[in-house]
Amino acid sequence: MSSGKAVDAALVWFRRDLRAFDHAALYHALRSARQVWCLFVFDRDILDPLLARGLAADRRVEFIRDALVELDAALQALGQAHGHAGVRLIVRHGRAVDEVVSVARGLHVQAVYANHDDEPAALARDTHARGELAHAGIALHTSKDHVVFERSEVLTGAGTPYGVFTPYKNAWLKKLDPFYVKAYPVEPHAGALAAVPEGFAAPLPALPALGFAPTNLHALKIPTGASGGAALLADFLARIDDYATARDFPAVKGPSYLSVHLRFGTVSIRALAREAWQRAEAGSEGARVWLSELIWRDFYHQILHHHPHVVGASYKPAFDAVRWEHGRHADELFAAWCEGRTGYPLVDAAMAQINQTGYMHNRLRMVVASFLTKDLGIDWRRGEQYFADHLNDFDLAANNGGWQWAASTGCDAQPWFRIFNPVNQSRRFDPQGRFIRRYLPQLAGLPDAVIHAPWEARPVDLAAAGLVLGRDYPAPIVDHEQARQRTLERFAVVKERN
Repeated sequence: MSSGKAVDAALVWFRRDLRAFDHAALYHALRSARQVWCLFVFDRDILDPLLARGLAADRRVEFIRDALVELDAALQALGQAHGHAGVRLIVRHGRAVDEVVSVARGLHVQAVYANHDDEPAALARDTHARGELAHAGIALHTSKDHVVFERSEVLTGAGTPYGVFTPYKNAWLKKLDPFYVKAYPVEPHAGALAAVPEGFAAPLPALPALGFAPTNLHALKIPTGASGGAALLADFLARIDDYATARDFPAVKGPSYLSVHLRFGTVSIRALAREAWQRAEAGSEGARVWLSELIWRDFYHQILHHHPHVVGASYKPAFDAVRWEHGRHADELFAAWCEGRTGYPLVDAAMAQINQTGYMHNRLRMVVASFLTKDLGIDWRRGEQYFADHLNDFDLAANNGGWQWAASTGCDAQPWFRIFNPVNQSRRFDPQGRFIRRYLPQLAGLPDAVIHAPWEARPVDLAAAGLVLGRDYPAPIVDHEQARQRTLERFAVVKERN
């Protein structure tokens, strides 16, 4: 008797979407196939370069593993709710394309379902996978899941992609309706989930088996998995009305802290956008501003899709003519920035935060990026790579967009002649020095008035704090006003070309 399904068997390939609810690919597979299995691959093409760069203690790998524990349990529960025992997540460690093709062939599926990933390396991987699967007579179907609007869904009236955020945001909001933030109802169709056959079921590999070491992820009390994402969302929604003002102060609990969950798909972007939109429509200014931040995320993803050259080059080609500092002195300046030894407390505290926790407050991301590129004259690509290696929530589109914004090389970027003053930023957004004191305890005894610029402190204040500049904390490695002049000269080449 026919089930009415299009195919007999299908495989869902999880990537950056580690949840079993409101999941486009899983929903489409369950609707289309009589039997559905689920797979995640610890992709050696992604993991091996991390190990090669000395990142064996990578919180992201541990975060993913935690999420997979919950995903496996959620799939089991969905199967059991429909009377099917033995439903599990199949996990492999190898090259993703090889493992997907091997598992798909072994299970004799007719189709593989996955969600879009528009990063250039992921697109190349998926093109390769589509070809290899086709050789085996297996189709690869992919769906939008990671953003609200993707690729060419929001275009100008002339049919071209937007390069400026505000018109994009206005068009995004005009296009938005309940359909685009509606959840994919997985549970009613989960009866298609099938028990994993013998030979395909294996325990989730421990971190050492992947070549990685445990991190301080749990000591930091970073909530992981779909349950962690749900808990953070519930906490944030209780204070979202204050987001518009609280979000800029790094010592205040202002952000949602959901960025790592968005990165790995342990929350649904549709659920987040739906909450933000509904609350904004009801008059919440905080929700309106948070929705704007979610739109920025979509904006950077469509920029990456339409302008993949931004990976490694300026969005605006004219800015590739800028000559950044290089040589031994530049390397020393970059090392001081990485290690939080610049002599500018807010910059150094922010770098201590990312180095200790893998997180950095968004306001501080702008401050430290501006400092690296405009005060130190270091190529933005070096900072972009440092963030890529150290941020728990690293996302290529957002990281690239943020760095090019700060460096003035990107779309809708900070004008090159506008340069953050790190001391003014510190006084404005950490007025009592609470954030600085947390990450630079050696400065804790300084009065609020001088903690932002210790070199301005009176000898009596330094003595009272037990602080010797140059011994306990470095003197500034650059003078901001002098650096500002050098930056204006550095970017003059762009002015001349325009």
